[in-house]
Amino acid sequence: QVQLVESGGGAVQAGGSLRLACAASGLTFSHYAMGWFRQAPGKDSEFVGVISGSGTITTYADSVKGRFTISRDNAKNTVSLQMNSLKQEDTAVYYCAAAVGYGGPRPTSYDYWGQGTQVTVSS
Repeated sequence: QVQLVESGGGAVQAGGSLRLACAASGLTFSHYAMGWFRQAPGKDSEFVGVISGSGTITTYADSVKGRFTISRDNAKNTVSLQMNSLKQEDTAVYYCAAAVGYGGPRPTSYDYWGQGTQVTVSS
């Protein structure tokens, strides 16, 4: 049974930082690219970034480049999303997702999804 569990969400003031984590189980973790997506109420799911199975390649959406960093620890089956210089528009539910192969920016490429964790950025 594959499970992805996000943690670390919460409320933060604009300009602040937050670190999200995603713990995976039930899969061969290093074989999966791990992506992050976010969704605000009434909005489409938005690609945030992805990291390759080996952890050597990362890709980010333009909206978060230079502010967010994805990393992974394959020994612990975890992926992190470090978010700095947060803006009000970053407010959303954040999801981690696992994809066989690279994954990329398309939600349909991902096989498994976590339950999401809320991030709220206030001004």
